[in-house]
Amino acid sequence: MADWGMRPASMSDVTAVAELRAVVLRADLERLGRYDEERVRQRLRDGFEPAHTWIIEVNGTFAGCVALRRAEDALWLEHFYLAPHLQGGGIGTGVLRELLERCDRDDVPVRLNVLRGSPARRLYERHGFTLETEDPVDVFMVREPPASGQTVSAWSS
Repeated sequence: MADWGMRPASMSDVTAVAELRAVVLRADLERLGRYDEERVRQRLRDGFEPAHTWIIEVNGTFAGCVALRRAEDALWLEHFYLAPHLQGGGIGTGVLRELLERCDRDDVPVRLNVLRGSPARRLYERHGFTLETEDPVDVFMVREPPASGQTVSAWSS
């Protein structure tokens, strides 16, 4: 696996993150009939909150991002994008594992949504996320913190 790390995001990262989002989501959004060249970028720009976002770097270079935002009863995992050429190499698993360990220390559920048919759903399922609801575009998932003393099997892999 490549040498990766995370750093806090800043507003100067918004353009790179919006561009990556457009690349990563394009195939799924086209399949769902929802791709719009401008909207996919603008939705990220409109909701970008550096205080809740980390930039993923591989060998010191921008490679992706992930956000974790507190909601009423859970943390929301959002904007988890990794450059396509780096997907499948274990980086996404490492990032997700690190974030979930932080959430488990706080004993808080984690929620997310993923586009229907997205291969990312398998990653989330391997880390204990289960289906909550779905609509024609999105699948909403939740992961409860493990009971005290338990570990999630995906963490030992």
